[in-house]
Amino acid sequence: MDKVERLSSENGVLIFTKSSCCMCYTVTILLQGLGVNPIVYETDHNPEGKEIEKYLTKLAGSSNGNGPVPVVFIGGTLIGSSNEIMSHHLNGSLVQLLQPYQTPAALS
Repeated sequence: MDKVERLSSENGVLIFTKSSCCMCYTVTILLQGLGVNPIVYETDHNPEGKEIEKYLTKLAGSSNGNGPVPVVFIGGTLIGSSNEIMSHHLNGSLVQLLQPYQTPAALS
């Protein structure tokens, strides 16, 4: 879907979420805690949300077992859902992926 591709390429760190999703909130807070200000796109607050969710399900699968969100893009690249984000975080590679997008205060 063009909108997903455009948004992911225009924003350093992008998270597709639902406002009622606890894992979406957890991933957002994790990324903020690592010093980035992700763009949060809530699919349930957008008229195109259902179509975006269908596309994200095809693109990333629903490996979290709860549906297509959260889905995280970093630098225009699909990273995945909460499982993939937590895996990157636990093995130390998430900070490296986020480094170009961290705020200056986070780098000190």
